[in-house]
Amino acid sequence: MKYEDWLPLYREILKEFGYDESRDREAAVLAHKLSMEANKITSEELRKIIEGKEIVICGAAIRKEDIEKIEGDIIIAADETTSFLIKHEIFPHIITTDLDGNMQDIIKAGEKAVVIIHAHGDNMELLKKWIKRMDGKIMITTQSKPFKDVENFGGFTDGDRAYCIARHFGAKKIKLVGFDFSNPVEKAGKRKDIKKKKLKWAKRIIESC
Repeated sequence: MKYEDWLPLYREILKEFGYDESRDREAAVLAHKLSMEANKITSEELRKIIEGKEIVICGAAIRKEDIEKIEGDIIIAADETTSFLIKHEIFPHIITTDLDGNMQDIIKAGEKAVVIIHAHGDNMELLKKWIKRMDGKIMITTQSKPFKDVENFGGFTDGDRAYCIARHFGAKKIKLVGFDFSNPVEKAGKRKDIKKKKLKWAKRIIESC
């Protein structure tokens, strides 16, 4: 998704959730500064991984019985789903995260996977804590205006952002495993009503993308 196409959706999200765009920009600038010495992957390199491939995106509602559905060329894990996958000895190729999952698992998987780190107004402390601990390839994304090597391919939650990325880079086929847009997975410190609203947006963004 191009930024011009994402912008109207983003403005609606800002209004509905009461987010501050200036905080999102501040987080993006912070993430850029923190990652200046990181091993960053370029858009061209990421395209080579995704383009023409069958992509499986694994979401937070994944269960043991879903494992047999994980068939494709490239596996993308949405944040905390990484922990489920590596527990079952499945290592994703790409991880999309705003750093509120199990970071020890994400860092472990990130030794071989590309970790796409999303900066937004509410995770600046997490950016400070974790970005410099990443040893593998990373990319920084923002939901505000992209700049330099901070990208925006669309997306609000880790799951729908993964979908937008796969579409943007020309995936041949995209399969969603472990996505439930009606029943949010319980997560410590997260309000269920807010998560439910976010899932409605995730569904809408995927359909728009």
